[in-house]
Amino acid sequence: MSDTSSAPPPKDSTPSPEGSAPPPKSGAASEPAPAAPAASPGAVPPVPPQPRAQASAGRPGGQRPQHPWAPPTPPSDSWSTGLRPAAPARATTTTLAAIAATALLSALLLGDGLGLNLVLVAVPAVAAASFAARAAGRRLRPWTLIWAIGGLALLGIPALRDAGWPTFLAIVTALVLTSFALHGGRGWPSMLFGPIGLIDSLGSGTTWAWRGLRDRADGSRGRWGPVVRTVGVAVALLVVFGALFAGADAAFADLLGSLIPDFSPAQVPWRLSFFLLGLFGAIALARTAAAPLRWDRMVIRPGRARARMEWAAPLIVLNLLFAAFNAVQLTVLFGGYDKVLEETSLTYSQYAREGFWQLLTATLLTLVVIGLALRWAPRAGARDRTLVRAVLGTLCVLTLVVVASALRRMDLYVDAYGLTRLRISVAAMEIWLGLAIVLIMAAGIFGARLLPRALAASAAAAVLAFGLASPDAIVAENNVERYDRLDKIDVPYLAGLSADAVPALDRLPEPQRSCALMDIEKRLRADDGGWFATSWSEATARSILAERGVERSSAECDGPSREEDYDPDADDDPYSIP
Repeated sequence: MSDTSSAPPPKDSTPSPEGSAPPPKSGAASEPAPAAPAASPGAVPPVPPQPRAQASAGRPGGQRPQHPWAPPTPPSDSWSTGLRPAAPARATTTTLAAIAATALLSALLLGDGLGLNLVLVAVPAVAAASFAARAAGRRLRPWTLIWAIGGLALLGIPALRDAGWPTFLAIVTALVLTSFALHGGRGWPSMLFGPIGLIDSLGSGTTWAWRGLRDRADGSRGRWGPVVRTVGVAVALLVVFGALFAGADAAFADLLGSLIPDFSPAQVPWRLSFFLLGLFGAIALARTAAAPLRWDRMVIRPGRARARMEWAAPLIVLNLLFAAFNAVQLTVLFGGYDKVLEETSLTYSQYAREGFWQLLTATLLTLVVIGLALRWAPRAGARDRTLVRAVLGTLCVLTLVVVASALRRMDLYVDAYGLTRLRISVAAMEIWLGLAIVLIMAAGIFGARLLPRALAASAAAAVLAFGLASPDAIVAENNVERYDRLDKIDVPYLAGLSADAVPALDRLPEPQRSCALMDIEKRLRADDGGWFATSWSEATARSILAERGVERSSAECDGPSREEDYDPDADDDPYSIP
């Protein structure tokens, strides 16, 4: 490449847009520059021409520089690079303080169980994300607020219920809603891949937080000393006088013991692990809020439209099959069980049990079929859209009848064998699948712009309602009522429920009451978590057991049960209703 540094400027060079004179020639720096001619008002000054070699210098592939007033050229990077936002703003002091508070509260409160402590830990973590988003110039939008409130509400489930499985569902769903709140977006990519952004921020967030901490430390070296001394003196005074008052009064010592977590040396590794969990979790939330992945830039293109008959014929055949099945189901639901059972040689309970799982699977597959059909649906004109709505709308209506049939079969199954955790869970899932089909039908009428958010919000609301309803309490209530009607009960299974079931099991007669509550009472007695790790159900159960107690020992409850060989979720249930 030839050297362009000594190339003379063009003779017809004009002033730069700012009105400054052009640079002097090489070797003539002492000569005064000629005065620039005055530009007419409102005229746009022309851009001085550049030599070809100078224009391509420093540009990859010899590309010409862009005009100063031209719109920016979109980047030619891959789609994965396009998801990356610009570099985030540095972490502020308030963001770092909220992250530190989250880590400290995690170490203090999360080692003794789950309860209100999850909300107490989540508050500073949400504050850290809010401060980071504000520093990055992001604004609070309505859907962001909806997702954040929903996540905090789901974290309140452990403060109300003792059962572990609704708590697990609530925590996972709360994390998903938090990801929605931090990333934004309303399309399918944002709803499906949003949680990945939190994982992506774990590595980059650590570097981001460290740089922010280093910047804050360099700018405020003289202010850290007084803060450290003030905190140290306050902690020392609390420890010294708290120990003196605890030794002087036993009631005050019990109060402190219930308020302050256990700090025995054996729990140091356990506390340290929760400290790191809270630290890196808060960093990931704040880093995502400062610069989230732009999942809304990922575009899912529709598939190649098929011909009308090629697309519609298989679905019409499927609709006819659904219609024939639903006709049989309606006949059965309206009293035709005797004829069906006589032809199939099944008992009443076997007919109810064997059909539910197949119908649940059929409902799930129907959602897959609808999604694939929409991808290849014809969309050339109004007649095509009418055909799509007619065929898929009919399929959705027929699927709702299948959902109703599946729920009816589950009701018959529960009436025969009682309610269990598995049965109430799959029934709740079937109800939500029916709601999802209704939302799909509404999207076909009013448009699908809000469908991804509506499905995500309905799933989160279903998990919240499921936890608030206390499924263990519902299971216990159903089995107690069934015992009153049929004199049948599976005490060993009920003894494995959580403290949520204690109010219902307390109504059983002896010896079934004590045998069902004995194991629960042992677990509650062994659990010495503080107020922050105790749920409302646990407190209620302790109050009931303290008032009435448990009258039987484990040896007295080891005898043969009324349903000793009964496995609630096995295929060989010993009881059937002819």
